[in-house]
Amino acid sequence: MADWIIKDWDEAGFVLLTAVVLQLAILLMIRLVGLRSLSKMSGADFVTTIALGSLLASAVLNPAPSLAIAIAGLVSLLGLKLAIAAARKRLPGAQALADNSPRYLMLDGRILEAGLRATNVTREDLHAKLREANVRSYDQVIAVVLEATGDISVVRRDSGRSEVDWRIFGGVAGAPAAHESSRPD
Repeated sequence: MADWIIKDWDEAGFVLLTAVVLQLAILLMIRLVGLRSLSKMSGADFVTTIALGSLLASAVLNPAPSLAIAIAGLVSLLGLKLAIAAARKRLPGAQALADNSPRYLMLDGRILEAGLRATNVTREDLHAKLREANVRSYDQVIAVVLEATGDISVVRRDSGRSEVDWRIFGGVAGAPAAHESSRPD
């Protein structure tokens, strides 16, 4: 029973020391790389966040990767994240390869079945988001967009304003052709 609670006090001390050093290393690297490294702006951001957490947990609980190897892994992951971010800015097509595109699920009060099918979003999921946004009828909806991050945005009509600056929907896929041709740029 005593082994279950603590088998080796030295090992517990190394776990504590490793956790503190790696936590400080991650904080320092994120200060250097930028907080966006842990955002969920893209699939690459999400993967980096999960990988950092997994690496931290493995290194803290298992003495197999040494502290230096764990820090090298952290540097590698964040370095790769920086390289992907640079490629997204500089190389044509890199952003499309690294990121999902936002997609319309609903537009001008109409549910876009093709958008729901393409994104595996159910009507129930859509209705839950509409309720969260305090939408009372489909007529209130300008657009519902599944963002590249996986979040669902609901843009409602205000009672006092009816015009829409369609530039905020730039890059959103899945609009019906009739809607695209009628939109001012």
